Amino acid sequence: MQFQQLQYFVAVAETRHFTRAAELVHVAQPSLSQQIKTLERELGADLFLRARGNITLTDAGEALLPLARRILADADTARHEVQELVQLRSGRVRLGATPSLCTGLLPDVLRAFHDRYPGIQLLIEESGSHDLVRELARGALDLALIVLPLPPASPALTTVELLREDLVVVSSPEATVPGRGRGGVKIADLEGERLVMFRHGYDLRELTVAACRSAGFEPGFAVEGGEMDAVLGFVRAGLGVAVVPRMVAARSGRGLRVTPLARPGLHRTIALAHRSDVAPPRAARELQRMLLER
Repeated sequence: MQFQQLQYFVAVAETRHFTRAAELVHVAQPSLSQQIKTLERELGADLFLRARGNITLTDAGEALLPLARRILADADTARHEVQELVQLRSGRVRLGATPSLCTGLLPDVLRAFHDRYPGIQLLIEESGSHDLVRELARGALDLALIVLPLPPASPALTTVELLREDLVVVSSPEATVPGRGRGGVKIADLEGERLVMFRHGYDLRELTVAACRSAGFEPGFAVEGGEMDAVLGFVRAGLGVAVVPRMVAARSGRGLRVTPLARPGLHRTIALAHRSDVAPPRAARELQRMLLER
């Protein structure tokens, strides 16, 4: 009994038609019929009652059908499991993340993932959440670290909250701390300060500007349009102050003063997202697990 013969048998049993079954399994109809006859000889029993325009299962065929389906399903499972293991030895993971997360959260996790799965190529797309959501939707990314809430009219994504992070104020050590009050810097203390501001499309830009406007003033910019590294460099040079994630500030090294925001402060929620209609590949799911367990 051959695996291929069972495939042909199930196809005929489900279509009740030899020609349609041959089309389903992409084989010539005479070849399929010959394989079915060979299977019947090996089993010593007819599997089908063949009448003009009417194919039905015999008792032997009825008995074989659930067993054949189980064998085929087990073979598919075995093939899938092996492919899953192969995917952890080679292949790639396409991960999107905001620049601040590339600086703060990802380095340690990616190092651990690379140490465990050195054959997996890591492709990182660094952009704002809006752009990353679009890249997920068109299938260009397997996973993305984005800032919640999702943009309006977002595609169907599955999101898992990863962390809730405080934002802090960074300034040059020589500069005066805004407000100079106890308990941290209030958003209102930023009125009149020259801010070093991220480019349009940055979640941090939108969050900071919205907080200032809620406090009743329009923020003023000393310089704007930079990515994370540029913003930190401009602050070190004394051009102004910036509002950045705590993890980024902690990793920024010398040359910056870090001051917390007074309660209730500002926070952002980071989530891990993937398309709801497509399961990420095995390697991407393993990276997802490591991020959630970090």
